[in-house]
Amino acid sequence: MLMPKRVKRRRVHRGRMKGMATRGNKVTYGEYGLQALEPGWITSNQIEAARVAMTRYIKRGGNVWIKIFPHKPVTEKPAETRMGSGKGSPEYWVAVVKPGRIMFELAGVSEEVAREAFRLASHKLPVKTKFVKREELGGEGNEG
Repeated sequence: MLMPKRVKRRRVHRGRMKGMATRGNKVTYGEYGLQALEPGWITSNQIEAARVAMTRYIKRGGNVWIKIFPHKPVTEKPAETRMGSGKGSPEYWVAVVKPGRIMFELAGVSEEVAREAFRLASHKLPVKTKFVKREELGGEGNEG
């Protein structure tokens, strides 16, 4: 499972997920991407399950990039514990995903194979997703 080696804070606030993703919203490494259409928390287990589903389908051909990382600890209090006595201990790690974020990328396979691999991976994820292709590099830059 993915998790940070060390963190600055052991327990963090839940936060809000408003707005669209401003970073990580373009296909950069591969040819095809899996884009989130709604906000959500994606656990390290879900990321791993999606990765396994994709790599099994493409039979270890092509390249897979995971563009999200679970930095946020989620705490839970033990079952049947009375109210109070502080915040619970960290139980698992999540990646905060906003709409527009590219979560996975693929290269080195045909479009049909990539579509099917992403379809299988999207069943493992708690957010709605969309298949996107790399935009051809044209006119981008800061010429002015």
